[in-house]
Amino acid sequence: MTFAHKLPLWSFSNREGWKNEDKNNLIIKFFHEKKISIEDFFQLSENSWKNDYQLTNKQISDLMQAKSALPNNAFWAETLLNNGIEVIPVISPYYSKTLKVNLKKSAPSVIYIKGNKQIMAEKSIAIVGSREASDLALQFTNNIAKLASKEHKVVVSGFAKGVDKQALDATLIHKGQSIIVLPQGIMTFGSGFKTYYKQIINGDVLVLSIFPPNMNWDKNLAMARNSIIYGLAEEIYVAQSSEKGGTWAGVKEGLRKKRKIYVRKPDASEKNANSILIEKGAISVDCNGNILESENNPTNLKETDQLSLF
Repeated sequence: MTFAHKLPLWSFSNREGWKNEDKNNLIIKFFHEKKISIEDFFQLSENSWKNDYQLTNKQISDLMQAKSALPNNAFWAETLLNNGIEVIPVISPYYSKTLKVNLKKSAPSVIYIKGNKQIMAEKSIAIVGSREASDLALQFTNNIAKLASKEHKVVVSGFAKGVDKQALDATLIHKGQSIIVLPQGIMTFGSGFKTYYKQIINGDVLVLSIFPPNMNWDKNLAMARNSIIYGLAEEIYVAQSSEKGGTWAGVKEGLRKKRKIYVRKPDASEKNANSILIEKGAISVDCNGNILESENNPTNLKETDQLSLF
């Protein structure tokens, strides 16, 4: 699918007021069930949208606005292409299968990327934690990043200060690969592209965003970005968490979905919420990522369920 053919899908995916699930349901219907291209779908009459696709009047109105936005989006498409940025729709074979498995129909309809998209097909882990991380948390992050790099597992992080930035830099120091998940539009990451230009060109870093390309950083975007970090990872390691914020919310949601989440057991002198997360069902690990024997940890974990440490 060329960028020109993706343009209507991109324009539709940028519409506000639609849940990702609703967008994806419609995409599945016209692409897989009706066997119609997105271009042909946009050429259908409003009556056809209403009668054949059972769309509401508001949805039809939104689609008409998306259609009218095509000329402006064509300008953006050219800008993205000139900057080496790709738009990957949820129906693309390059779209992360891990993201679709973890988020299912709530996965974003399109993602914006720059770098080696093959990284999304590799085994992956996320290392998450507080911005104001302790030295122990940062050492844990370095240890896990080193092990992941040794095993050719991609490290997913959110580019925030603290644990996120440590995870990225430690991965690159240890010759690994990383996905940076942005809390902003991908076109606003100019300084980051300069900093990691060599790693992007060499195929070791993929920059990814789910937001419209020109959106600036926002606290709400940062919170929404967290679900993508967890969604892109097959394994989740928590260096440090408080009882609020993105790490806390992400781990609680992951546990609700029965995902295996490994949390560093804190020292007795530490003041954080790691122990609380372990009590809620997270798997307790030491500073090297080894599972600790305790009544809170499941006893049926296989060696392949976590990083191999030797």
